[in-house]
Amino acid sequence: MKIRFSKDGQAMPDKTVEIPMSAFDKIEGTEVYWLGNASILINSRGTIILIDPILDSFDMPLLIDMPIDSKTIPRVDALLISHIDNDHLSFETLNNIKAVTASFHAPAHVADVMNEEGFDTQEHAVGATFSVNDVTITTTPTRHNWQNQMPKYQYREWKEEEYVGYWLETPDGSIWLPSDSQLLPEHLEMPQPDMILFDFSDNDWHITYDGAVKEADTYPNADLICIHWGSIDAATWNTFNGNPEDLVKDVVNPERVHALNVGGKLSLKAKS
Repeated sequence: MKIRFSKDGQAMPDKTVEIPMSAFDKIEGTEVYWLGNASILINSRGTIILIDPILDSFDMPLLIDMPIDSKTIPRVDALLISHIDNDHLSFETLNNIKAVTASFHAPAHVADVMNEEGFDTQEHAVGATFSVNDVTITTTPTRHNWQNQMPKYQYREWKEEEYVGYWLETPDGSIWLPSDSQLLPEHLEMPQPDMILFDFSDNDWHITYDGAVKEADTYPNADLICIHWGSIDAATWNTFNGNPEDLVKDVVNPERVHALNVGGKLSLKAKS
């Protein structure tokens, strides 16, 4: 891995890699691309899945360049939204890819908001399973309803089931996005994943750093693609300023920690 540092000392990835149109072709195997922050592109043998894509008009200052112009994305089989926070849901990006996206998926409340905005979105409860071609997806529990503690957002009750993670079973192995969440007991009782899209933010409404190490060590063979770091210019916000080099020092089997360049990819490899 190659880590750089911002002028304020924030760890950040090396130069952004442009994602080619060939990333959307039918391929052998499954490839996972990091699009910055918490945005993910998966190509599983030609099935294209986007998770929480933010590619346009981010409302916070960025340390990175975008790896692809959302208007050039040729096709998407399924777009998954984990929760409503503005670093996970961008209606500008969704509008730019709406015409080429076959299906939209989100938890309670988020699906309602997306439907109101004109996106025909399927709502999925925690623990629900659905299929996208030969990829089977199950929502996993999270706890990230931080808005209930903020007077600004107390115009409604924010429920835990309005925030989900995603477990994807592909022909080539399993990918788990725990998503933004406090560490829950259920997170330490999952089947062994082959890859974790790994938020390691040292924040009380995220996993905390100690919680991240505990989760990583519970699944000692899973590849860890670091997300939610090095993208938003926020050196004083522990939500966004983790350093993957710390994980290398602290987790078992540190060679599985991957701090990709934005636009970089990792091939999924089943561990069993």
